[in-house]
Amino acid sequence: MSTLHYIFSNYINNNRKLAYDAGNLAAFLYKLKQTNELSFHRIEETIKLVAPYFDQFILEPNALNPEKIKLEWQQSDNYFDAFGLSDGTLRFICLATLLLQPNPPDTLIIDEPELGLHPYAISVLASLIKAFSNDKQIIASTQSVTLLDYFEPNNIIVADKEKNSSIFKRLSSEELKEWIEEYSMGEIWEKNLIGGKP
Repeated sequence: MSTLHYIFSNYINNNRKLAYDAGNLAAFLYKLKQTNELSFHRIEETIKLVAPYFDQFILEPNALNPEKIKLEWQQSDNYFDAFGLSDGTLRFICLATLLLQPNPPDTLIIDEPELGLHPYAISVLASLIKAFSNDKQIIASTQSVTLLDYFEPNNIIVADKEKNSSIFKRLSSEELKEWIEEYSMGEIWEKNLIGGKP
């Protein structure tokens, strides 16, 4: 069974919360569509920002097996399933659902959320992360210069390895004041001024 089949075709009642691997995405979105239209439409509209060919989700129980549901979507008069989306678009759908769900957990930890995303999608992702962090805690690890550009030094913790130990250092806007006037955070990182070396 392929990974996509596992993630995007699942039991319709497996919808209490979004699974850590988005394995119940279709069921979770179907529940949102039925119980919280505002959140559901906010997710759809956010996806349209990075995938203008996406019109809307088509979420219905399987006609031959009503206990199952599959992630499907519409473009004009054409209907597609998850296999018709790129890996980056699928990843963004999962991230948008995670960050825009109506009752998120108090803390989220995401590893390299930028993988496979178009640069514009990364900018939208950064906005979602910032909005989420207004009320909840989010920790995201990244190796993306582009994503880093959307955050202030005080939001960034650099991880380095020294003598078989991990060292974590929170950056300071004051300490980087002169550099920030001329360079973006990503450029400062590329110049190896803040650590975070491979």
